[in-house]
Amino acid sequence: MTTAAATPAPAPSHLPDAQTVTEVAHWTDRLFSFRVTRPPSLRFRSGEFVMIGLPDERGRAILRAYSIASPSWDDSLEFYSIKVPDGPLTSRLQHIRPGDSIILRPKPVGTLVHDALLPGRRLWLLATGTGIAPFASLLRDPETWEKYEQVVLMHTCREVAELEYGRRLVAGLPDDPLIGEMVAGKLHYYPTTTREPSARMGRVTDNLVSGKVFADLGLPGPLDPATDRAMVCGSLAFNLDVKAILEGWGLREGANSDPAEYVVEKAFVGDGI
Repeated sequence: MTTAAATPAPAPSHLPDAQTVTEVAHWTDRLFSFRVTRPPSLRFRSGEFVMIGLPDERGRAILRAYSIASPSWDDSLEFYSIKVPDGPLTSRLQHIRPGDSIILRPKPVGTLVHDALLPGRRLWLLATGTGIAPFASLLRDPETWEKYEQVVLMHTCREVAELEYGRRLVAGLPDDPLIGEMVAGKLHYYPTTTREPSARMGRVTDNLVSGKVFADLGLPGPLDPATDRAMVCGSLAFNLDVKAILEGWGLREGANSDPAEYVVEKAFVGDGI
């Protein structure tokens, strides 16, 4: 991983809703994360997303939905992204450096929030690839640990290196001055790969249906609508497959206006960006 950081500089006035890039980290040749200044007026719930982007050659904004990976209390905003060589946005966004400006529309929305779930005992965070971003926010929010007795993070990528962002996130939680003591004994981390051999293999869906994740972690399975809650973030195909599994177990999809047992992020940034 390569990183760069700088003291925030004033954003150029010609960019609407401009924020300054303060830090960039390249995790693999396909994945990077970055931090930007936070608008003083921005208020959001951990797990929500905003529209961010860059101007094209004609000065028109190219915007995409990005989950905020930092918790709601953080002074800056973190994002986690894939790199698409010919993507309208990421083909350019992947080259940002500290001091550069990006467009950020400060109107957060999303369904991966605590308000959209009924109270429960165990929270399952199910992600593939950069779908872990909203969970990076939720895992660093005290509310998550206050609401649940156990939190399970299942994260699947193709290769081991692609799990590093999540691995470092989880490794740092016990030392977090705000939530470190709250995390102790509550978090179950289940990273897997689908292509490169690793300690644990297999897709999230396969490990749920086969019961392997329950056996490996010593947890009751399958998910119980009376006690288990779930949040899902990945590709459209992944989301649909997981929805079918959860609903087969009796869980219902919730929303901000109608909380239930699981929620799915419908604005996940996919491979075409």
